Amino acid sequence: MKNRVVGYLVLGFACLMGFVVYSFNTAMTDIVSSACAHGEACAMWGTLTLQTNVSLAITGFVAALGLYLIFFGKEEKTITKIIQKTVRPSREDVDKKRKKVLNTLEGEEKEVFSVLIESKGSILQSELIEKTGMQKVKMTRVLDRLEGKKLIERKRRGMSNVVMIKE
Repeated sequence: MKNRVVGYLVLGFACLMGFVVYSFNTAMTDIVSSACAHGEACAMWGTLTLQTNVSLAITGFVAALGLYLIFFGKEEKTITKIIQKTVRPSREDVDKKRKKVLNTLEGEEKEVFSVLIESKGSILQSELIEKTGMQKVKMTRVLDRLEGKKLIERKRRGMSNVVMIKE
């Protein structure tokens, strides 16, 4: 519920409490004035005054709380997340994009990227070394260049790396 609406409800409740306190005070005043012959010196008058003051203080506090909510209470903002289903491109579109990228590469980068395409976009770095016949150091440098071009990414898996084409 909005704070402003709650504030109006609390203020309405405070008004209802004020009416009940007024009615109670009026009824008790009539009862005490007819039952007590001592006048203002009677202990019932003191009790009635104390009860009235305490109930008015509580009513005033509730009314102040309602006014605070109406004028100064910050509205809560409901944040809803819209989860959009990502549409994956078709296999054909992915293959076309990879072939286009492959045509822009030269030499060792092209060779490594074509092996990645043949292995469906993901391969262990050690298998890549076996398939291309490159040295470990040379493979690392070629993969560094491809990573620099944001074409692939390497993820550590235990003692080896998995090389994947970025989509």
